[in-house]
Amino acid sequence: MENTKKKSRESNTSHLAGEYFVAAELYKRGYSVAMTLGNAKAIDLFAERDLRTVNVQVKAIRLRKNVGWPILKAKVFDRIIYVFVCLNDDRTPPTYFLAFGHEIRDQIKEYSAKGGYRGILNYGCVNSDEFRDRWDKIEQALRDPAACAV
Repeated sequence: MENTKKKSRESNTSHLAGEYFVAAELYKRGYSVAMTLGNAKAIDLFAERDLRTVNVQVKAIRLRKNVGWPILKAKVFDRIIYVFVCLNDDRTPPTYFLAFGHEIRDQIKEYSAKGGYRGILNYGCVNSDEFRDRWDKIEQALRDPAACAV
């Protein structure tokens, strides 16, 4: 039981750290950033510039030795930018992979497991120039007419 608590606490901590790292990267690039609160949320961050807003979902793993990021196809939406973060060790900066929902949905492998249905996006599916450090996708999403702020 203690091991389960430790794993859950570590997973939650990794996710929070990932959100803060992504928020910092967005801020460095000139975006205003707002974080959402709670555990069961579809959006982690809002990135805003010039009264236009983009929804950002962050998925974080602690080390590359993890197979990938847990995610289900049904929870992937086209108008959300997904930032997959590998936090890495304390001597290596985080690695970021950015994708639109339609770019990753078919890459997610789903399977039945104890406790329900699970899905995972393997690290190798996004470890390419198409996704690595593609912060320009945030700007591309801001050009979408649906990105207008109220």
